[in-house]
Amino acid sequence: MQTEYAQRRQQFLAKIGKGTAVFRSSPMAVMHNDVEYNFRQDSDFFYLTGFNEANAVAVLTAQHEHHRFVLFVQPKDLEKETWTGYRVGVEAAKERFGADEVYPIAELREKLPQYLEKADRIYYRLGRDRRFNDTILSQWQTLMATYPKRGTGPTGIEDPAPTLHALRQVKSPAELDRMRTAAAISVEAHNRARKFACPGRYEYEVQAEIEHTFGLRGTGVAYPSIVASGANACVLHYTENTRQMQDHELLLIDAGCAYEYYNADITRTFPVGGKFTAEQKILYEIVLAAQMKAIAQVHPGNPYKQIHDTAVRVLVEGLMDLGLLVGDIEEIIKEEKYKPFYMHRTGHWLGLDVHDVGVYQHGETPHNLEPGQVLTVEPGLYISPFIKPVEGQPEVDSRWHGIGIRIEDDVVVTEQGCEVLTEGVPKAIEDLA
Repeated sequence: MQTEYAQRRQQFLAKIGKGTAVFRSSPMAVMHNDVEYNFRQDSDFFYLTGFNEANAVAVLTAQHEHHRFVLFVQPKDLEKETWTGYRVGVEAAKERFGADEVYPIAELREKLPQYLEKADRIYYRLGRDRRFNDTILSQWQTLMATYPKRGTGPTGIEDPAPTLHALRQVKSPAELDRMRTAAAISVEAHNRARKFACPGRYEYEVQAEIEHTFGLRGTGVAYPSIVASGANACVLHYTENTRQMQDHELLLIDAGCAYEYYNADITRTFPVGGKFTAEQKILYEIVLAAQMKAIAQVHPGNPYKQIHDTAVRVLVEGLMDLGLLVGDIEEIIKEEKYKPFYMHRTGHWLGLDVHDVGVYQHGETPHNLEPGQVLTVEPGLYISPFIKPVEGQPEVDSRWHGIGIRIEDDVVVTEQGCEVLTEGVPKAIEDLA
């Protein structure tokens, strides 16, 4: 894997030319008082280094005579490691992570200028760490003050994200292997949860079954699991998971695991008691048709927005057939009069982050799909008991109230079309009822 990290750094350095890039690790996050969350490395930092400790800095440059990749890390400290866990340390980090040089993090201010002074710009993302922002700004201002005497130095600070995230957006074979594993574990968890769910059980029991499966496979959650029964399914990011499930209602499960930093994201909706009501079945068929037609749009060269546009048209046509929307279909779509029933986009990029990096559109120019990109396809319909139709649209009969449906799969763009990583979770009506 270190070979792949090195290749990523080489690709990135080729893109930034005479610049020097500085990346800061994630901070330790506090849950409450002096209790910290489990550490999760910043995705950009991890993508370029594979280094999984806090309080570290990575420098990438082609402007130093000998060093292209430099790490600043916490040194070994037996007393502190006894309390908070093992550290790689300075010496081992150089060998294990392929750095040209590694320094103790305490030497950052002293050592960093030699990697910035010949660069034409600093690539750094001003963000959540204000103290470190001040460190970079101070270094830059010092170098600018001496620029007239030397005639070299960074004349600006540029966000590395557009350059780096374009690389992250296309997954390597090694990354896709990890995503297939994450998908397979998540498929297993969903299938166990569907068999486990029944009237009288609580949402949190189903959540425990899902996350127990993740734990048995040595993984954790990619995001807080959504287990939403009845009208709770109309809340897009419902995570209370406290309600007792009832017969004749639907259960929406949106859950995925993270495997070696790569994520899966699956949603399925099914009847708790094993049988759809007439209204549930009609709406489910509309959502499933929208998803299948949207997935069919996933192939190289197709505009990303075509996936959403396809799903929206199928959903609107279905709602119009039911009389839940009335009027001209083109006007309904253009003016987004369907939004009370379908308020989100049809998917997102997937990878090191659940809502992964990458552009969806270049100004007015659509982004075309490329092999190696991974995305979710997840249309839905949500008819909240509190729904308020837009002006000119009919009131919704109460028989539709409280039905929320979403169907989501993880899809890889391939040379020939696409690969659905999560197809192992059934979604056909005959497999659910």
